[in-house]
Amino acid sequence: MLYLDYNEKQMHGTKEFPIAFYHVDNSHPRYEMPFHWHKEYEIVRILQGEFCLMLADQELIARSGESFLIPSGAIHGGMPENCIYECLVFDLDILFLHADSCRQYLKKIKHQDIIIHPIITARTPSLCLAIDKLFSSMSQTSPGFELTVIGSLFELFGLIFLEKYYTCSTPGFESPFRHMEQLKPVFEYIENHYSSSISLQQLSQISGMSPKYFCRYFQTIAHKTPMDYLNYYRIEHACTMLCTTDSPITSIAYDCGFNDCSYFIKLFKRYKHITPKQYQMQMKR
Repeated sequence: MLYLDYNEKQMHGTKEFPIAFYHVDNSHPRYEMPFHWHKEYEIVRILQGEFCLMLADQELIARSGESFLIPSGAIHGGMPENCIYECLVFDLDILFLHADSCRQYLKKIKHQDIIIHPIITARTPSLCLAIDKLFSSMSQTSPGFELTVIGSLFELFGLIFLEKYYTCSTPGFESPFRHMEQLKPVFEYIENHYSSSISLQQLSQISGMSPKYFCRYFQTIAHKTPMDYLNYYRIEHACTMLCTTDSPITSIAYDCGFNDCSYFIKLFKRYKHITPKQYQMQMKR
């Protein structure tokens, strides 16, 4: 699962079955989840360890047996710790195609007339079981598995409505995700220009905020300063290149926006606790 594009333009699944499944452990080049968003909904299920999800201005922690529900278009990122997790990314429109009688409920989800609570824990055992059933269905390859996956999604959303596991929008209510729209152009700029020199002044101008307010607001969301996050993003790109190319370390450093290879190695070691060469050897075993 590549989370390198802040606005993921790739298709998840196929046109006929727009649902994709990913299994991620610490050997995966995208083990950590840089900030990104996509039009699809996402469910993240924690199998082992702990996962810290940054969603809107919230920092949510889920452990083994718990899950996250991430709405369409929401900027999110995550930091796993000794974690194995799975993701299901799906286009809600696939459910509209299969049941006219359910449209009234699906529209409330799609248009954010309701905000589903983002974390599912043992306090809602029926929802936990429904998510387990959904992921189990998705891992099958036998003929007809698509039917069980679609059925499991309907069951999950049905239980969300039955148990009122959401907050209703009211007149004047603002979704907690909408105020983050100002940061999307900033993330897009980093995505498209990370290999070039980027200044704090440039990023604050793109956001339409003063540098001081932009720094404070960005840190509230990302839990890093803008420049710290830029370096983090560059290092994550370097990790992917180290795993998927045979380019020399010096070339990777320059391709990821570092003009000084020694500084790149020092920064890489600060983030990953090993050198780029050690990381490359470890991941290519």
